[in-house]
Amino acid sequence: MANYKNYTNKEMQAVTIARQIENDQVVIVGTGLPLIGASVAKRAYAPDCFIIVESGLMDCNPIEVPRSVGDNRFMAHCAVQWPNIRFIGFEACEYQHDKKRMIAFIGGAQIDPYGNVNSTIIGDYHHPTTRFTGSGGANGIATYVNTIIMMQHEKRRFIEKVDYITSPGWMDGPGGRERAGLPGNVGPQMVVTDKGILKFDEETKKMYLAGYYPTSSPEDVLENTGFDLDVSKAVLLEEPEEEVIKLIREEIDPGQAFIKIPKE
Repeated sequence: MANYKNYTNKEMQAVTIARQIENDQVVIVGTGLPLIGASVAKRAYAPDCFIIVESGLMDCNPIEVPRSVGDNRFMAHCAVQWPNIRFIGFEACEYQHDKKRMIAFIGGAQIDPYGNVNSTIIGDYHHPTTRFTGSGGANGIATYVNTIIMMQHEKRRFIEKVDYITSPGWMDGPGGRERAGLPGNVGPQMVVTDKGILKFDEETKKMYLAGYYPTSSPEDVLENTGFDLDVSKAVLLEEPEEEVIKLIREEIDPGQAFIKIPKE
């Protein structure tokens, strides 16, 4: 008999993502853990949220997790199939209409204390040691939409200064977005990692630890962060429900495309 009490950190991360989504929110996701989290939210926590993807598919409700934003499993269970340009227009219109209703999930290779994300290069821009795929739609999303950033929590990723700002966070602190010509009334809301949740101080715009998993601790988070981090507000987060872990393993990602389950 399967044991759903034992969960992996990635499953905890996906459930934590799901718990941040609210009914009536428009949720921009890509593939991977954010999509699993959004699918869990749609099934278990916020059935009236609206999942959209940058390929132009709107109000998605995939039965099984798609492998890409163009996967037929996405197309088969969505309300509207728009071209990509219509998705961008919708994003802009929603920003003008209700800035708080839309939330987007993005990721990257590096992040700094103000939530600036690098998914472009490691090292010098012209002579990088590593070059990644770059922005995709993430820069435009981070410019005009409140974001939740998904990262694996490692010291080499959480650094004092990113090598390149692909997706803007709070830039260099209070007023930083406005000085850069960006809207100052939207920005990163939190970072969900495999160790916990980090949020941003209202006054300083600096990251702090808001919650940690039962499998982690504030000390563990500090050890894996490459800059000073306030952990004084951190609380222990609730474990995922067994029925939600069962939902992930048996219905949402039964092929373990994004979450590998260790053999018992």
